[in-house]
Amino acid sequence: MISRSSPILLLGLFLLLLACSGDDENMDNPVLVVDIDVLINPDGIAPLAARLNLQTNFEVQVTVTVKGKTLGSADLTHQFQPLATTFQLPILGLYAGHDNEVLLEFHDQNGNYVDSRSFILPTDPLISALPDIVIDQASTGNIKSGFNLVNYFGHTGSFLPQRPFMFDEEGEIRWYLDYLDDPDLSTLFSDNGLIRLENGNMIFGNGNTATLYEVDMLGQVKNSWFLSGYGFHHTLIEKPNGNFLVTVNDWSKPTVEDVIIEVDRNSGSIVNTWDLTQSLDPERTAWTGDQVDWFHANGLAYDPVDDAIIVSGRTQGIVKLNASNEIIWILAPHVDWTNAGNGTELSQYLLQPLDSGGYPIMDQDILEGTSSHPDFNWTWYQHSPLLLDNGNLMAFDNGENRNFGGSLNYSRAVEFKINDQARTIQQMWAYGEEEGEDAYSRIVSKVEYYPEEDHVLFAPGACFFQGDFYGKVIEVDRSSKQVLFEATVYPPDATVGITFHNVLRMSIYP
Repeated sequence: MISRSSPILLLGLFLLLLACSGDDENMDNPVLVVDIDVLINPDGIAPLAARLNLQTNFEVQVTVTVKGKTLGSADLTHQFQPLATTFQLPILGLYAGHDNEVLLEFHDQNGNYVDSRSFILPTDPLISALPDIVIDQASTGNIKSGFNLVNYFGHTGSFLPQRPFMFDEEGEIRWYLDYLDDPDLSTLFSDNGLIRLENGNMIFGNGNTATLYEVDMLGQVKNSWFLSGYGFHHTLIEKPNGNFLVTVNDWSKPTVEDVIIEVDRNSGSIVNTWDLTQSLDPERTAWTGDQVDWFHANGLAYDPVDDAIIVSGRTQGIVKLNASNEIIWILAPHVDWTNAGNGTELSQYLLQPLDSGGYPIMDQDILEGTSSHPDFNWTWYQHSPLLLDNGNLMAFDNGENRNFGGSLNYSRAVEFKINDQARTIQQMWAYGEEEGEDAYSRIVSKVEYYPEEDHVLFAPGACFFQGDFYGKVIEVDRSSKQVLFEATVYPPDATVGITFHNVLRMSIYP
């Protein structure tokens, strides 16, 4: 049968029963399906998802297809790998406010088709807090496959709980989580939002409970880690060993957003700490006069080559530190770098920019950031450090106060080649100045790189231009800089000017 968190729609139930009763007479195999039950939004958290409970007479492999909404829309198909007779499976990617046609197909251990069932899953319309999405540049089929996971901020009224969502190439929202009625997460403030773990689940931190939560695609909490003595903010990443690197506030300190911790996944204990007031200078004021939130850590990357972390501090620059909290290099204009809290002289770690020919750029104005070189520009109030497979570093350069106010407002994705030993930096690629002020986001935002396609996802999340608040999702061919896909996300209410913190492209099924 079909059931849902709201009253049953008889049309869906009728079509399910019709589908389940009409096929077996024409099958040479014995009756396959013993029991089937589909529950829409089973826990009241994922309105565009369902849980399939299924029992069969013999072992099969199950394939689920959600039919496209219109004639031109692509079907969403996923094959679940295990052979079994008892299943509890998620059905993801339903359309909102729509009678979704869903097809189940069953194959035996040799891959042979043995049976199928089809039914209708009716869903409620989207809640008003979610945005309008306009496709500005439709894909021609050559973009990175998957849905766009938006860590969303632009809700109407109170923005809590935050509601991440996924939308497809046509701008249709096909998945979201809503913890409004959850006793623990009704005040979810996930800041930079969800990421996907290697095991396929999602993880996020809640700034209001100082806890990390691992959830499945139906929103069920599978595990949690309380950060005793710390407050979560901004971001976390998963290390290759399964542990978590997390940006936190240390409540024993007078400053905020300047500590990184490593959380042991199994025990929940803190196994390493990076206190940036010791490795850097908390009194440096080149980009801010705030002596409490002086660094504002907003992004992390991990380098497995030397077990080091790369940290973006919005109001200081990007730094690389080893496991002992010692500086490896500093990516920032060469202004006002004196001694660290532990007494280390910091100017020795500043990266020396090179031109496109590999020669040092020695102009003091360029080194200090008051002007730019045709081959090089520093990042300004950046986010989203990303370590590429070739060892290069990519980041979202927000561009606020670029050249200390001497340049036009634009944001960009930028790639640098950094030599850790020589402490040199060479700009290899950039995109965004072409977009101009239309894609300028002075805060938040995200960049991603897809090596198989050689594409870059450029996602400014807090744009304000010509009277509109919005965020953009732009996929660019790295070689040609051709825009392959572009969507604009218009929120009903851009809280503090933010539409979203970031966007990640991924398959909806783990």
